[in-house]
Amino acid sequence: MAWPRAFQRGALLTRFSHHHVLVFLLTFFSYSLLHASRKTFSNVKVSISKQWTPNAHNTTAELPEEIWSSNHLFPNTEEATLFLGTLDTVFLFSYAVGLFVSGIIGDRLNLRWVLSFGMCSSALVVFAFGTLTEWLHFYNTWLYCSLWIVNGLLQSTGWPCVVAVMGNWFGKAGRGVVFGLWSACASVGNILGAFLASSVLQYGYEYAFLVTASVQFAGGIVIFFGLLVSPEEIGLPGIEAEENLEDSHRPLINGAENEDEYDPNYSIQENSAAPPVKAISFCQACCLPGVIPYSLAYACLKLVNYSFFFWLPFYLSNNFGWKEAEADQLSIWYDVGGIIGGTLQGFISDVLQRRAPVLALSLLLAIGSLVGYSRSPNNKSINALLMTVTGFFIGGPSNMISSAISADLGRQELIQGSSEALATVTGIVDGTGSIGAAVGQYLVSLIQDNLGWMWVFYFFILMTSCTILFISPLIVREIVSLMHSRRAHILSE
Repeated sequence: MAWPRAFQRGALLTRFSHHHVLVFLLTFFSYSLLHASRKTFSNVKVSISKQWTPNAHNTTAELPEEIWSSNHLFPNTEEATLFLGTLDTVFLFSYAVGLFVSGIIGDRLNLRWVLSFGMCSSALVVFAFGTLTEWLHFYNTWLYCSLWIVNGLLQSTGWPCVVAVMGNWFGKAGRGVVFGLWSACASVGNILGAFLASSVLQYGYEYAFLVTASVQFAGGIVIFFGLLVSPEEIGLPGIEAEENLEDSHRPLINGAENEDEYDPNYSIQENSAAPPVKAISFCQACCLPGVIPYSLAYACLKLVNYSFFFWLPFYLSNNFGWKEAEADQLSIWYDVGGIIGGTLQGFISDVLQRRAPVLALSLLLAIGSLVGYSRSPNNKSINALLMTVTGFFIGGPSNMISSAISADLGRQELIQGSSEALATVTGIVDGTGSIGAAVGQYLVSLIQDNLGWMWVFYFFILMTSCTILFISPLIVREIVSLMHSRRAHILSE
């Protein structure tokens, strides 16, 4: 099959500039650092729990029991574990709320300032939460909850801003494969966080937070001085101006019959060559075609994806009796499958110039992979293979919705030349998804405790089916549009 000219030219336009490479790397590692601090908290939960519940570990008689206990939070490990779960929940909900607000702010202020502020401020909160409180031996549940809520709000500035910056630099024609590869930043952040935490955990969990916060703060400074939020900042034409050079260009999102071009004057930054544009409201962004269906679909899909992120190591240890370290290492294969899936499916969607049909096929196969993985034998090699396949068909679509499709939704022809919506739309999609993920963590634990792991997988299958259901009108419309374009191509030959 001959590749569309738009894909060939768009890929060349975004491939050979060192500015594009720099923007790709800076946004990639900035979000990786944000994710690394989240992963650090997960990696040191056992150490934190021990510090908060010292009764079981007080083997000396140097201090009276009442004096020892008064300096700590909980009388037993179970209560400490429950509180750690509460911190996860409040973080996810505050993160979800923050995403809606951060997107709106990002479309009205300089994206570089917002991203840098979020990274540096979040680093300070992480330092206060994990390091300063331990150095001062000050333990208070209300303080911990307050700090973690603030951290969720500050961390929410990351994703809308980095997606908006990437959307300013990388055109729609080659966006699928570029964003598919770029969306591996979260997985890289997980690996980085685990490495940073494990390297200093022997000295105390407070040093894991200290190292992560320091690296993240330094990253925020680099972003402030080094990130270019749009080509117009250095006098280069925007991606829409480049796309205007192409002979034909078909929409990837709305399936309209007319061929659309974006506004060449779009820029987060004001400049003398282009008049300032007006950012649209939250309600206007919600009313854009495809935003609500993809947001609801992502709420279901992110629930499944994050459940694997939070529960997979525990499931492997609990269900198969494998050691915790082995389960942690094996769970990496799910992320590997998601990275490969997001990149390959993004490439295919670029070639077809349609996103929804690729998502539909992947999600249908994801249902089969969930059935297969739920029946995996007690064999690490087979389990890793099935896990990789499951990550390919679930993590891949999740990465594509949160990155490439969000960028497409914020660059529709309905808002060209009059308004900015990229960060706002990204915040809406990812915020809705985070609400689903937060609710899902509670539901997974509830279902597992009462019905068992097999019913958890049935729940995942139901949520994956709901994902397909929410985007089914878009799937039908894009398939019909694709058939019409193929028929017209054949007739023209």
